Order: sequence, then C-alpha cells, then structure tokens
Amino acid sequence: MSARARASEVPVVTPLSPTDPLGNPFLRTRFALPARPRTYLRRRRLADHLDQAFKTPLTLLNGPAGAGKTLLAAEWASHRSPPVAWLSFDGGDHRPGLFWAYVLQALRACGAPLSEAVGAPVNASRVSRRLLSTLASELNERERPVLLVLDEYDRVADTKIAEQLEFVLHHAGRGLRLVLITRTEPLLPLHRYRAVGELTEIRSAELAFTPEEAAALLELHGVSVPIQAARNLVDRTRGWAAGLSLSALAARESSDPELYLKEFEADRSTVADFLLAEVLKRQTRETQDLLLRVSVLDRFCPDLVNALTHRIDAEPLLAGLHRENAFVERLGHSWYQLHPLFREILRAHLRVRLPGLEPELHRRAARWLRRHGHLPETLAHSAAADDWDLAAGALVDDLAIGRLFTGPNAHDLTQLFSHMGPEARSPATELVRAAHDLAHHDLDHGLASLRHAEQQLADDDRDLAAAKLSCALLEALAARLTGCPPEVEKAAETAAELRHEVPAHLLDKHPELTALLLTHVGSTLLWAGRFEDARAVLNTVAGTPGGPSTEAPREEAMGHLALLDYLNGWPARAERKALAAVSEADRPGPPQPPTGSVIGRLVLAAVAVDRNELDRAQALIDQTADDPFEARDPVTAAGRSLAAARLLMARGKMRAAVEAVAPAVPAAVASPWAASQEALVTSAAHLAEGRPDRATEALRAVSGEQPVCAVEAASIQLAARRTAAAFDLLDSIHTEERTGPAVTVRAALVRARAADAAGDTAGARKLLAQALLDARRERLRRPFLDAGAWIRPHMATAPLHDLAAGWLTPAAPLHRERPGPPPPPPAPLVVVELSAREHDVLERVARMMSTEEIAADLCLSVNTVKTHLKSVYRKLAVNRRGEAVRRARDLRML
Repeated sequence: MSARARASEVPVVTPLSPTDPLGNPFLRTRFALPARPRTYLRRRRLADHLDQAFKTPLTLLNGPAGAGKTLLAAEWASHRSPPVAWLSFDGGDHRPGLFWAYVLQALRACGAPLSEAVGAPVNASRVSRRLLSTLASELNERERPVLLVLDEYDRVADTKIAEQLEFVLHHAGRGLRLVLITRTEPLLPLHRYRAVGELTEIRSAELAFTPEEAAALLELHGVSVPIQAARNLVDRTRGWAAGLSLSALAARESSDPELYLKEFEADRSTVADFLLAEVLKRQTRETQDLLLRVSVLDRFCPDLVNALTHRIDAEPLLAGLHRENAFVERLGHSWYQLHPLFREILRAHLRVRLPGLEPELHRRAARWLRRHGHLPETLAHSAAADDWDLAAGALVDDLAIGRLFTGPNAHDLTQLFSHMGPEARSPATELVRAAHDLAHHDLDHGLASLRHAEQQLADDDRDLAAAKLSCALLEALAARLTGCPPEVEKAAETAAELRHEVPAHLLDKHPELTALLLTHVGSTLLWAGRFEDARAVLNTVAGTPGGPSTEAPREEAMGHLALLDYLNGWPARAERKALAAVSEADRPGPPQPPTGSVIGRLVLAAVAVDRNELDRAQALIDQTADDPFEARDPVTAAGRSLAAARLLMARGKMRAAVEAVAPAVPAAVASPWAASQEALVTSAAHLAEGRPDRATEALRAVSGEQPVCAVEAASIQLAARRTAAAFDLLDSIHTEERTGPAVTVRAALVRARAADAAGDTAGARKLLAQALLDARRERLRRPFLDAGAWIRPHMATAPLHDLAAGWLTPAAPLHRERPGPPPPPPAPLVVVELSAREHDVLERVARMMSTEEIAADLCLSVNTVKTHLKSVYRKLAVNRRGEAVRRARDLRML
C-alpha cells in the first residue's frame, strides 16, 4: 500500500465536527426521534416484544410502508433510558464514509462518549478498518450497552456497509444493541443470529392491528363503530396501520362512518395516494406494468404471471417484491397474492393506464388456469372476460356440471352462469343453460336447451364423452321431474356406456355426477312404486363416500329411503333415516336444489301424525313450505300432500284433507302409492260424512301392492259394514319382512273390530293386546284414536289399560276388573341414540347451564360443546335448547 493511501486511512480526530465528509452540516433532524401524532395507539404487546432488544445483539422491525414500524420504535425508544442513538435514512447519498460519519454523530449526539481515538471518516466513499475496530473496541468496554436504531435501513443498499456493520456488531459484544427498521431483508447473516437465539424479529403479521386495536385506533380518531365493523375493516386492510388511520380520517368526515368504512372505494381515497406514491412509483416501469397486470388475479405464480405479461423473469421479480414488503404476500408453493387494498387500487389504475386490456388478461389467465387444472379460477376469469364458451367448456370438460346442483359452491356457480347471455350457443353453453333451467324447475326451457346440445354433439366428430355423460345426467333429471321411469332408465344405461369412455380420474374427481344420476333414478323408481328397485339404487347413493360434493345426494337418498320405510309401515326405521337426512339447520344461504332435508322433514311429520304429535308435525311441514323443488318434483310434492292430508284428517278437517292430497304435479306415469293415498283420504272423508257407498267406491283406486294402503282400506270397508271385502284385503297382505308395524297394528285392529261386532270379546281383546304390544314399540297412537267408540270399553280393562298406560293413555290407574299391583309401565322406545358425551351435554342443558359453563364442567372446548349440541338437535329433530329438553323428557332420556 502506498504512503498516500495509508495516510488517507489515518483518522482525523474531529469527534465534534459539525460537518460530514463532504463538508455539509449534519442534518440534525435525522438524529431526532420522530414525533408521534395525537392519534398514535400504544400497543403493549409490541412494546413488550421490543423489550427483548436489550437481550439480543440484533433486532429487526420488518414490514411494508405504513406498517407503523417507525412510530412503534420511536414510542418505545422514548421510554428507554439513554443512551439511545436514533438515525433516520433518506433518499440521499449512503456511501460508507457518509454512513459511518452519521452513525458516529448519532452515537455522540445521544451522549455515548467516544474517545478521540475513534475519530471520523474524511472520505465519503470509504472508512478505515482502524476506525471500525476502535469503535467496536470502545463499545465492547462499556458496562451499559448503547441502543442504536437505524430507521429506513432499506435505503442503504451498499454491501460494504452491511459487512462493516456486521463487523462492528460482532466485535462490540454486549456494548451495542442494534435495531434495524426496514421494508426489506437486510444484507446481514440473519440465519446465524436466528440459529443461536440472538435475533429479535417483529414482522408484518405481528405489526398488523387486531380488531380490538383497530377499534381503539378509530376511537382515537373520533370514530366509534361496533367491533364487527372494526373486524371487517381489519379483514379488508389486513390490519395495515396506514390503511386504518387513513380510513379513519376519511370516515370522520362522513355522515355515516360505519357505512363508509364498509363500502369506501379504495381507489378514490387517500389510501390510494399513499400506496401509489410509497409502493408502486418506487418500482421500475417494467415492475409497475407487472403489478398492474397481476391485479386481475386473486393469486398468482411465476408461470401464470409470465403468461399474462409475456415475460420470462417473473420468478425473481415476485421474490424481490415479497422481500421488499411491496404488498406482495407469499402464499407458499411459489404462489403469491396482492394485499387486498393494493389490488383494488392497481385494478383501477390498470383501467386508466391500459384501457381495454383487462378482459384479455382475464382470458389469458383462464386459459392458463384451465391447462393447469384450476377449475374454479378458470370459471371466474372466463366469466370476467365474458367468454362463456370458455367457461362452460371448462366446466363440462372437467365433468363438473353436477357442481351446479350440489356442493358448497353450487349457489356461486349458478350465480356466475346466470350472467351468460343467449348469444353463447356452443354445446357446453347449451348444457349449462339446460342445467340452470332444470335446477330452477323450468322444464320447457331446460329440455329445449338440452335438445339443442344433443343435436350439436351428434354433429360433432370430436371425442366428447364428458359432454355426453353430462347430457345423460340432465336427461335423468328431466325424467325425474316428469315422472317417467323408462326415460330415466334409458339415461342410466347411456351413462353406464359412456363411463368407459371418460378418463377415470375425472370420474374419481367428481363422484357427485354418479350420485346425482342414481338419485334421480331412485326417486323416479320410487314414484312408480318399484320399491325394491328404488331401495337398491338409493342404498348405493347413501353409501357413497362422504364429502361436500356428494352431501346433497346422500341426504336426498336417505330421505327417500325414509319414505320407503314409511310407506312399508316401518315408522321407527323411517324416523331414523329421516333424522340422518335432515341437517340441523340445512345449508346456509339461498335455497339449494333438492336436499334430503325436505323429504326427510315430511317423513318426520307423517310419523309425528301417526304418534299424535300434531303440533310437531305442523312445525315440520311448515319448515318445508318454501322449498322450491317441491313445486316440480313428483315424490317431494306427493310426500308433502301425504303429510299435510294426514295431519288435517287427524284434526278432523276431512274436506281440507281431500284438497291437500290431490295431485300437485303432472307426471307421465301415475304413482300407485300416491294414487292409493289420495283414494284413502277421499274414501275416509266420504265415510266421515255418512256416505259409505261413495267411500267404498273410492277404494277401487287403492293398489293391493301397497300393504299400508290395503290395511287402511280394509279398515274403511269394515266401518262401511263390508266385512267380507275388508277380510279379502287383509288376506291379500303377505306377512313378510317388508311389512312393518304400521300394517300389523292396523290389521289387528280391523280383526279386533270384526271380532267385537261378532260378539267375540275374548278374541277382540287378544287382538287388541297384540296391536298394543306392536304399537308401543313405535308409539303409534293414531290407529287407536281413529278406531272409534267400540274400542273404549275394551281399553278400560286392566290388561289392556296397563299395556296402553304411559304412552297411549295416562299412567293413572283406572277401574280394574281384578285387584292387584299394577305392572310397571313399558319403557318407550328411544328411536335415536345419543352418545355418552351428548347425553352429558343434554343433562347440563336441562340444568340451564350456559355453553361456557358446560365446557368448563366437562373440560371441553366451547366449540366441542356446540358440536355436541348440534348433533343432539339433529337427532331429536329440534332447533332450540328448550325443545331438545322437552323432546328428551318425552322420550324418557332425562
């Protein structure tokens, strides 16, 4: 090294020099703690974390512009005992000599005594190792550390300075505690400090305001809003300090601050000015263009960004923007997203700077997303580009048309395609249009669109198996809505053939298509009275592996299986399946296409009528009153007619019952069980009005293939004094597994009445005892209440009264034929089983304990208690705590 060079490194001893190496006066404002505004909110959790700065050599406050880093550090430092050296950087010259000159001046300004041996740099571009070594040595000898805060350190980009700072920090030992406030990752070996526990970090996630802190900040600005409004604002701003403060200032000038905070337009606010100035305009023109283009995306990866921008360097650019805290947030696995407010502002800016480009960007994104299997985003961007051929084609090619009917996003998809205009006329758009119309019960328009799609597919030579399989699903739905078994079986056969032509991974990906198809088949077969065929198909659907996409068809299949059990005379079985079909609150949001909760509630209502729980039956029927699918689906409409008519009959409103049971939906094939139920109600009404001949005439429409209907017809025939006809009907019923207690009880009552009329008292009472034994297991009360006056003398006898006590009649003893202690009343059958934990929760609900008290008592979380309560409500078919307790007591669970 030359003598001249060595001389240049000898420090000039000017410890109190008023100028920097360039001869300019030191800017003393850079050494002053920034003033905190009157509306500054001190957040104790962050201050407590910053206290760790005295325990680690290095502390990092890293966050985007406006995150509140500087004010947090300034407020915290103002409460610390000196020496605290503060140095703020600006956009000026940050060469090593100038950097260290300012650092030394900051240390001296805070009262940290540095000897003349340290000196000061005289060259703006360099600093001697001797100066740095002397500084580190003097700091290391201090008993009390110096706290050095470097604000806006991201403006210092010289790697030499980073190396020199690391050298001083390392050799100063416990004498120096360094706090860096920065938007970017500093060029320091953070991993080494982190590995040995010598790094305190406060980053964006921790700097974000909580809803409670946001509400307190708004209060300081004179804006008082409910905590939910503050929570919504935090969701929109991600808890960004500047966004909250600027929004609060604007809201203060509004006549309705809460509404303003909910609906303010980000691109027309001071938030936009801040982000454009502090973030966007600090980027290069190429990076600004990239940010504007990706603003149309909810999330993005480098390849997708390259597709939108026709670039090849998106990966390092995105990584750099994330490191710089430029409001580009990393999602993991190379995916990113923009801060929500920044995205809003950029999209508005895009329309100004690049007008007309937005639809094309959406189209490019949709094509890339479709190629890479991201269907929901493909649909959203296709719709935004108004490219409905692309959207519908993606949906159909993915075999996802069933998602318009079932799954958590069914309503959103329906809403998305509701904007599709009539000009879109590809096979895929016709299929989607047909699905939309059929889902809304518009059979005429749905079938017209379906025929157009089928015609176009027939003329197309391409492999369109997915589209043709979608056609088969819609054909099955149309056949169901028209009550046509031949058409539904034809659609099922076509689908079975097409399944071999569709890629297996698509079938595995979309189990809802098969589940929906089979549900339509099962419902149509049930309508036609082909009970065993329907049961086989519906059991397949009910056993489909669980998942959100198949939840609706599984529930619907269980609802139909419950109806089958009810029609075969098994009310308890029907109730169990109906309870499984009925979700405790149904799915939230707008009405969905057919769900098992509707038919399930109707079956529960019919069972409640049979048990003479008339108010409960009415409540269950009322819950289905607004169901849109009932207006078109034959089985659902018939189920409602059946439940409503039976309830009206139980209340003695026979004419109203006849009106209620009349067919509500036209069908290609008549339903034998629906027709039989209509005939029974009509016949019962004639009999009640004293027209036995017309009553028996109406019974000609009753199908002998329906045991439940046959036995009720026999009861009417006997009441009309046509004993032979009644016994002919009873003899036609085969005793087999599919015949349940509702049949055997009524059959025994018919025979008992006939025996009573013939003077065979012993035979009548024996048959009544048999009926009571069968009925009490199911709690079937209506058959006895409807039996008539002849039954009352028999029920007053001791053996029959004992069999009826507690469930059919009051448990209090009546006049007894023979003295003796009464036998214990039979325990009612519990048709739903609660788990041990559900029973524990229910017991505490009965004791009027709150959810929190139950959780504490059982050592459970509050959410777990709520889950158990929902299960209890579902099993007991109730919606409230009080109803659950009353129902449980009726069932003797409590």
